[in-house]
Amino acid sequence: MKTLQIFLLACLFTIVSNSEAVAQSKKAETFDVSGNCGMCKSNIEKAAKAAGASYASWSADSKKLTVKYAKNTSAAKIQQKIAEAGYDNAGAKASDEAYNKLHGCCQYERTLKAEIKTAKDDKACASGADCCK
Repeated sequence: MKTLQIFLLACLFTIVSNSEAVAQSKKAETFDVSGNCGMCKSNIEKAAKAAGASYASWSADSKKLTVKYAKNTSAAKIQQKIAEAGYDNAGAKASDEAYNKLHGCCQYERTLKAEIKTAKDDKACASGADCCK
């Protein structure tokens, strides 16, 4: 009986030690995500969790999403997945196609500007070419 108690105590100690290590490896971040309503909240949080977030909470008032995630994903992956769902955010802009698929009440006013990339940015054009001006 004493051996069983020692074994159970050792198991409990191991479980507690592992759970503390997992909790320490999680990151938490908050960033802006465009949206309007409760349906947006559901879609944004669902997309974040599909990208690997263990916790996601979006506020319609502040337009902020708080996520917690382990090292098997990143904020960039979460932001990209949210953009694929149609919502512009601090790290990724939704495509027009994804945005247009949103329900009418979810189509927020788009304020993020698309970054215009030129051949000069890619260093792919010859010096003095018209595309680089």
